Amino acid sequence: MIELLSYKFMQKVLLASVIGGASCGLVGVFVILMGIPFIGVAIAHSAFAGALIGLLIGFDPIITAIVFSIASAFIIGPMSEKLDLDSNISLGIIFSAVLGIAFLCMGFIKGSKAEALQFLWGNILTITGSDVLLMLILLIVILLFIILLYKEILATLFNKELALISGLPVNFVFYSILLLLGLVVSLNLNTIGGLLSFSLIINPAAAAYQLTYKLKNMMIYSALLSIFSSLSGLLCSYYFDAPSGSVIIIVSSIIFVIALLLSPKGRLKLYE
Repeated sequence: MIELLSYKFMQKVLLASVIGGASCGLVGVFVILMGIPFIGVAIAHSAFAGALIGLLIGFDPIITAIVFSIASAFIIGPMSEKLDLDSNISLGIIFSAVLGIAFLCMGFIKGSKAEALQFLWGNILTITGSDVLLMLILLIVILLFIILLYKEILATLFNKELALISGLPVNFVFYSILLLLGLVVSLNLNTIGGLLSFSLIINPAAAAYQLTYKLKNMMIYSALLSIFSSLSGLLCSYYFDAPSGSVIIIVSSIIFVIALLLSPKGRLKLYE
């Protein structure tokens, strides 16, 4: 680790791993408790499709990724309500549409597709100082959202219908979470890629869910496990010359299995 810190570009990479990991871990708790993991999958693919469109038209890929991911997040809910469709059906429609757009754009990109593939699998070594700054701003926004609306978030996660009857801003909380989810996925395209980012959002949060019943503890555990996954995966990829995004996801998956085996919730079920 000390050897890595001697390189300036690695300092940015390690900082991005910590900030991005914390953001993914915190938002992941919302995704797990609200039972919307596949919305994360659709948003991740939307971000990838948006980034490819940006490359194709010569626009900033991160901006187009943000636009596409947020648009898909805000289409899923209203579509299922207005068309009387199950959310999984509307989710499947959006998922197939953005996947088709992504590979269509991939086919239109002339010459080397290395930059496009970077958004597919991620390459944290190419991250810039401005990327790190944007990730830090987003993490601050997430923390402020949690601090300022903690009671409303807790009520929404516990019982959405009851919170709505009580006059709490349930829809605002829900769509704010979708907005933050879209931003987290988009800004992590360079670190772990569009097709893998949802795994870093889900795995640490699912592991944290196995270890505690309290929301605050779950958020802390999830953020720490996500940071650990990012740093461990980064170190392994550095020393073994492996793709960083893939290794980060493998580490987070192993952590979930360990948490599942050690889970007090699982032990309680064995004795029921």
